[in-house]
Amino acid sequence: MKKAIVYASTTGNTEAMAKAVEEGARATGAEIYFSTADSADEAKVLASDVLILGSPAMGDEVLEDSMEDFFSKIEGSLSGKKVAIFGSYDWGDGQWLRDWARRISNAGATVLNGEGLKGNLEPDDDVIAECKALGEIQ
Repeated sequence: MKKAIVYASTTGNTEAMAKAVEEGARATGAEIYFSTADSADEAKVLASDVLILGSPAMGDEVLEDSMEDFFSKIEGSLSGKKVAIFGSYDWGDGQWLRDWARRISNAGATVLNGEGLKGNLEPDDDVIAECKALGEIQ
């Protein structure tokens, strides 16, 4: 199985979550493609069986710019794909993840983890454990 983990991070919180997701994914024996959104290879991501995407909430609960740019490039090619999402936030209630999940679903993909996995600010041990479990998702 191939898993692509692509994330954006501005303060390091979403990066810490992504690294925990990667740890969980590696434990499954999957072939992993791990990248930041600003340097991700669209073809490698779309060739994966599972896409796991992460972005912090920015501004009025929207995706970070590099993730928005990357996601916009692959959005039209998501039909039939399995996608999971995660990210960190400081305010709000997770609207950016709900909006993202809706976009993924509208693109014809299956959202594997409902409205996404969110962590408030620096991920605590519970969130890190959830991230590792997310990496194990099939």
